[in-house]
Formats: sequence, C-alpha cells, structure tokens
Amino acid sequence: MTIDRIVLAFAGAMVLVSVALAYYVDLRWLWLTVFVGANLFQSAFTGFCPLAMILKRLGVRPGQAFV
Repeated sequence: MTIDRIVLAFAGAMVLVSVALAYYVDLRWLWLTVFVGANLFQSAFTGFCPLAMILKRLGVRPGQAFV
C-alpha cells in the first residue's frame, strides 16, 4: 500500500471508531471525527499530514501521481 491509501484508510477507520464510541460510550467522542475531518481538510490545502510524515520515516513508499 502507498502512503496515500494508508492515510485514507486510517482516517476512515478513525471516523468509524469515533462514531461507534460516540454511540456506545459518550457523544464527546465525536470530537475525534471533527479532528480527523479538520486534519484532512487542512492537508488538502497545505500538504502537511503528520501521519504521512511518520509513514515516510518508516519507509512506506509514496503514492504514484495519476496521469
């Protein structure tokens, strides 16, 4: 998997986990969804993604550009 796909999969998983925790535990877990969404939004404009930086340091190959 490429960094791009791992970041998208991780973000999706965090949203699903957050919604499940909000439903079963406490509604304040929805703040995790807000954080993930805000991070995705800002990374679309700035290119700064902490998870992508960590994965790059771990040696995961970067994604390919679509032509």
